[in-house]
Amino acid sequence: MILKNQFALLLFFAIALGSAPMLAQFAPRFRQHDTNQSRGLRLVPADSRPPGASQVSIEVVGSKRIIQSNGIPDHQTGAFPNHGNPNGISQQQYAYRVAANPKPADRITPLGMQNFGIGVNGIPFDPGAAEWFHGDPRGGWQYEALSGAVPLGIDTNHAHVQPTGAYHYHGLPSGLLKSLKVVRGQHSPIVGWAADGFPIYALYGYQDANNPESEIVELKSSYRLKRGDRPRGNGNPGGQYDGSFLADYEFVEGAGDLDECNGRFGVTPDYPEGTYAYYLSDQWPVIPRNFRGEPSSDFDRGGPGQQGPPGGQRRPGFGPPPPRPRR
Repeated sequence: MILKNQFALLLFFAIALGSAPMLAQFAPRFRQHDTNQSRGLRLVPADSRPPGASQVSIEVVGSKRIIQSNGIPDHQTGAFPNHGNPNGISQQQYAYRVAANPKPADRITPLGMQNFGIGVNGIPFDPGAAEWFHGDPRGGWQYEALSGAVPLGIDTNHAHVQPTGAYHYHGLPSGLLKSLKVVRGQHSPIVGWAADGFPIYALYGYQDANNPESEIVELKSSYRLKRGDRPRGNGNPGGQYDGSFLADYEFVEGAGDLDECNGRFGVTPDYPEGTYAYYLSDQWPVIPRNFRGEPSSDFDRGGPGQQGPPGGQRRPGFGPPPPRPRR
């Protein structure tokens, strides 16, 4: 009923303002599925050239870090459209503003209808999927995009394309990590910025979060699969907890190196005095699903940072992707 009421209000304002594009942009788009077990994830080989050159700019202006991009990756991608994804990659107009000196909030904010952050190559981190059991988000059974339960045409960069043409990462961005030389035994460089302004690293960090002389290790998530079977009936899918749904996982404090936001406080090569930082992990959630700070509204779906395809026009201030972002 809440969703219907929200949609009715959107319809009213769209008609009143003569704004059909607004209605199309914000209308709920939840696809219906009834599978309750993963069939295994099949990835599309990333052997295709993107449709154009990557353009990205990252700079600090006053209290904000401004990230602009045309949304074209700086690495090869899967072929799009494909069997699991009918959309082709097209240029976007991204202009995100995040806090240059972010602070932790009093409480964490769960990831909702927003991108988690953006890579230093200008490609968004968007782990969520608008795929729900029986198409009903009120039931709480949202499919995990990387489980393979629902085929989404994801490529070996763990990315695919939205109906708007926006290429985005659902998991470890393999092509980006390769270009940044993220390798075992070396502390990860910054691979992106979260919507709350904190840096995003990938996989490798100091074993002792506060000791840069400590061994560099792969940092582990503190989430794990629940044991047993899901509830059945009354809108519940039943079946074994196997990672098909986000709700199949639970946070176990101390089970790994990272907190419920898949991050931690500590020192990094870029922040020798210490900072809160997120880490992409090899285990779920891979891309964090909670914010430690206050996320910028620019990352909301349809927010001011996401202006859609620019019609192929080049925006001022763009240039080639930087090898490392500036603090």
